[in-house]
Amino acid sequence: MIWYVLAAVLGLALIAAVTALIVTELRARPPKPVKASAAVTSRAALDVVDAGLRRLTGECLRSGRSLPDLYAVVYSERRLGLLLAGAQQDAPTPWTAEEDGERWSISPDDLHRPGPDGEPALPYALTVTVGLDGPDRVLVDLSRAAGPISVTGPDDEVHRMVRALVLEALAGPVGALAQVTLVGSLADGRLLSGDETRSSRLHSAASLEEAFASAASANAGVPAAGSADVTQVFRLIEGSSRMAVQGEVPHLFVVDATQLPRREEVFSGLRREDALLVLGEAPTGWRWRIGADGSLDTGPLGLKITGHAGRLAV
Repeated sequence: MIWYVLAAVLGLALIAAVTALIVTELRARPPKPVKASAAVTSRAALDVVDAGLRRLTGECLRSGRSLPDLYAVVYSERRLGLLLAGAQQDAPTPWTAEEDGERWSISPDDLHRPGPDGEPALPYALTVTVGLDGPDRVLVDLSRAAGPISVTGPDDEVHRMVRALVLEALAGPVGALAQVTLVGSLADGRLLSGDETRSSRLHSAASLEEAFASAASANAGVPAAGSADVTQVFRLIEGSSRMAVQGEVPHLFVVDATQLPRREEVFSGLRREDALLVLGEAPTGWRWRIGADGSLDTGPLGLKITGHAGRLAV
């Protein structure tokens, strides 16, 4: 009988000890901030993301593995996370696989340690900030959309967000190799103006058909995959499951919904590494909607955005 009493006492003591440990841990753990810090909202955050993507390409080159099929990036100052379209448990060092391999993360401190530098992250050049999720900065690779990406909501909010996406693609370090074409009425100063238009990578076109044709003509002079001028990154991703690229730079096309062609076959001019951003409703593709409070519904992506990129103070 005494053994039952002793076991019960020891069991209660163990429960009390574990409870005290949990309470102490919770008290010691700093609460998660509800607002993004200046390090997350500033331009410096994009430098961290760029360094992370370059480190990723470098590690993949070193180990001879394919680039992961990522569709979004989350930066919270303490961690940089890559959200993958397909689970991969074997993340390359120093990345750590989380959430059953659907997310790879790294500490920004590890980006400053010796390791492969990589090359400009060409396959991810259209990865731009879509907004904040509380304390986290969220970026999406626009080229992952199989068709147009429509942005709807209050006109002024839609304009602010799309303008922010375009400016980041042109001036941010991640999109340093991307080309941007403003189509139709958006090329007359409605979206960008003044010094914002002074970029050799910014183009204009009267129609979407003209924009696609012009981009195709520009890419015609790109060296073939077997050429010595093609970088290691191009050879790495050539023929991979993610995309087949032969040195062609990603291109972002931006158009108002009222000027979309009625013939859907026109969209066939959009290559897999390109993206088409539409101000207003589009017939197919991703549908994003901005709320009156500045939040963004990312539709099929399921990403929570409490404040879209146009409201981001940089």
